[in-house]
Amino acid sequence: MRAIVLFVCLFLSGLNLFAQIDQAKLKQHIKILAADSLNGRGAGSEGEQMAAVYIENQFKNIGLTPMIENSGYRQSFPFKGGVHGTGTAGTANNLIGFLDNHTEQTVILGAHYDHLGLGENGSSLDANPQGKIHNGADDNASGVAGLIELARHFAKNKTKEKHNFLFIAFSGEELGLFGSKYFTEHPTLDLSKVDYMINLDMIGRLDPITKALAVSGTGTSAVWEDELKKLDGNLKIKSDSAGMGPSDHTSFYLKNIPVLHFFTGSHSDYHKPSDDWQKINFSGEKEVLALIIKLIDDLDATPKLTFLATKNKSMGSARSFKVTLGVMPSYTSNERGLKIDGVTDGKPAQRAGILTGDLIIQMGDLPIHDIQAYMNALGKFEKGQTVPVKVKRNNEVVTLTVTF
Repeated sequence: MRAIVLFVCLFLSGLNLFAQIDQAKLKQHIKILAADSLNGRGAGSEGEQMAAVYIENQFKNIGLTPMIENSGYRQSFPFKGGVHGTGTAGTANNLIGFLDNHTEQTVILGAHYDHLGLGENGSSLDANPQGKIHNGADDNASGVAGLIELARHFAKNKTKEKHNFLFIAFSGEELGLFGSKYFTEHPTLDLSKVDYMINLDMIGRLDPITKALAVSGTGTSAVWEDELKKLDGNLKIKSDSAGMGPSDHTSFYLKNIPVLHFFTGSHSDYHKPSDDWQKINFSGEKEVLALIIKLIDDLDATPKLTFLATKNKSMGSARSFKVTLGVMPSYTSNERGLKIDGVTDGKPAQRAGILTGDLIIQMGDLPIHDIQAYMNALGKFEKGQTVPVKVKRNNEVVTLTVTF
């Protein structure tokens, strides 16, 4: 009798017995992908090749179908390394696995597995990056680990969804979205049959107190905002309608495919050698993946999503301006101002005494109420100029002097 009651309870729970993300496996994947032996997984490097073999073996063990004739899971593409693509040419690989449910529409899930290698390509925020291993545990071993475990979930959950699934581990993202751009120009399936794309980039550092989760691309389909609001759980979703952003979902948005990008926020270890596996919030990543599973399940029986173009914010970076402050903004903060998640050593912000956790509210005479106001303000300053900057720190307003 007890066995019957247990079975009924499990059945009524929506068969979640078969739908659990294994936190231990997430930890295993991230520790391996972010190990020093992989030397930071620079695009096309020996360390990245080691990561590719590991991901391929995971895809194979899960039972995903290779999509590339004579190449298995690998889709090779050319890239240029060096600072902003000015270096030598090389070859890297996307890794593509297919879960065929023999249906008309396909959902694409992606994450990039390359990182900054030994800090030679100009993207590191370390003061002296050359020769230092940039392990990229959050960026983006966390996303790849999530990709693998989502693949395992949908392959092993005893359910045949009304969508097929294509799982892609991209390379070349850090150099300029090379891998995702190549895939969308050389797709392994008809892109008109793709319902939507979900991008997992930096999902390993969920704040255990605020539970803030940034979700971008919510304006690319009319259903996204309502669907996200219906999801249960303790995560506090901060949505952004823009379909374009500095990650691989942009390549799919530009092909008129609805997209979402999941991101647990920037931090002081971003693009530094200190982005190590010991700092990952594994239980938090499990919560994020559970939310994504529920979202996909809720959408499984709905008609194909209709793509909407969005108003996209500036994707400018430090090289777009004459000056740089040297801070990493928070993309999950709801406070009025520019919340600082990280400060780069040796840059104007650090020299002026700006700290991680500060909230910039004014630069010179310009009020700063959000990241766009900050970007607009940067464009008005000149190299060598000195300006007062007001920050909120522990509920007090502090005025600091910044020299660009």
